Amino acid sequence: MILEETYSTIKTRYGERFNTVVIEQFVAGIYFMAVKLSSGYCGMANTNLNESDTCTQNRKNGFGDFSPGNFSGNTVAELFNHNNTTGFIKTVQLAAMNAISAELIAESQYKTIENLDPIALLDLDCGKNICLIGAFLSYMKKISASNSHLSILELNTKAVPDEYQQFLVAGLHAKKTILQSDIVIITGASLANNTIDDLLDKIPTDKQVILVGPTSSLLPDVLFKHGVNIIGSTRITDSKMAMQLIAEGAAGFHLFNKCAIKTCIINES
Repeated sequence: MILEETYSTIKTRYGERFNTVVIEQFVAGIYFMAVKLSSGYCGMANTNLNESDTCTQNRKNGFGDFSPGNFSGNTVAELFNHNNTTGFIKTVQLAAMNAISAELIAESQYKTIENLDPIALLDLDCGKNICLIGAFLSYMKKISASNSHLSILELNTKAVPDEYQQFLVAGLHAKKTILQSDIVIITGASLANNTIDDLLDKIPTDKQVILVGPTSSLLPDVLFKHGVNIIGSTRITDSKMAMQLIAEGAAGFHLFNKCAIKTCIINES
């Protein structure tokens, strides 16, 4: 699976640092969870909880290591060796992977374009068929207002505002919609909810695939290998501010206004 492959790649590339880097701070906001490491790097992931993560259903995991008040001071290696497999801990692990990825990307020679949203790289007036997987409002606005044809795939139909409901495609027609699209844009929430593998398996190699959103800020090697052409990641420029905003319920646009920039990572293969 993509996350497992990426974890293995990160662990190998990070080397001995993986066993020594420490979690300095963890916050769980409404929209994101975030981890700040002793390396100074910060990573976040979409908050993705289910009924098994509630305190009433999960009290046996409510105390001890990696429970509220017990994140800071543990190493990343300990986080990944922890036997708690709830969605909550998996999201914390994904945020930690993004934090380490930020450091590894800074050390590497990937083709990147900073201060740019991936949608700016698309010619929306060419009449393309664009499939948006996930309720990403800013993309809905831009694509629907262009000469391109928008289709939206989203299981939570209530997440799509009324004015864009006309673009929703029923799950029954998802595969056909993807096959008929020229460009497929997937939100990073697919990493948090573990749907990314199935989605990329459905997309033919002749489609342009864009993965976008703060959760998408992983080391790109494995995603590129599985057909992603552009990753719209997020680089945190002020970790202290980012942690404060996320703890106070920030969404992505709050972060971009104060402590983060959008970065496109291009697959050159």
